[in-house]
Amino acid sequence: MTIREPSPADLPALREIERAAGEPFRALGMARVADDDPPSVRQLTDYLQAGRLLVAYEKPCGDTGGRPAGYLLWDPVDGCAHVEQVSVHPEYARRGIGRALIERAERDSGLGAVTLTTFAEVPWNAPYYRRLGFQVLDDAALTPGLRAIRAHEAALGLDAWPRVCMRRQVAHVDGPR
Repeated sequence: MTIREPSPADLPALREIERAAGEPFRALGMARVADDDPPSVRQLTDYLQAGRLLVAYEKPCGDTGGRPAGYLLWDPVDGCAHVEQVSVHPEYARRGIGRALIERAERDSGLGAVTLTTFAEVPWNAPYYRRLGFQVLDDAALTPGLRAIRAHEAALGLDAWPRVCMRRQVAHVDGPR
């Protein structure tokens, strides 16, 4: 896999990755999550222009391009790199792509920690992030930005299923690259 910023021509493929990555939620009774619209091409373009969109590409033999396999969007929130979305096409699941995307965003952001919000009981959500070294934040530890994100998620109806905020401290910060 190669991780880099995508070309604008690859943005529609990221929407398809999001749709495919959402399908497993259906089996958990979370059809509303599976049916949620992926970020628009305009939203993806905004992240790309801000330098906060990373894509993992498969790297076929002899090909320098490759096909998008997963992507990550992040925002600066209260001095942390907040993972807004990380999705991997199910065809590429369990290959360390999500971990690699998070680690790259962590490095590229140059910030002291990474945060995210996620479903507490979905196996490939909070339990997965715990294995990556993220810790659940209690309400008292939420920053104003994380509180605002959680309020927005609640307004969207995502609190129909238990959700948590998580944080991972960055061991070493070199600054943006």
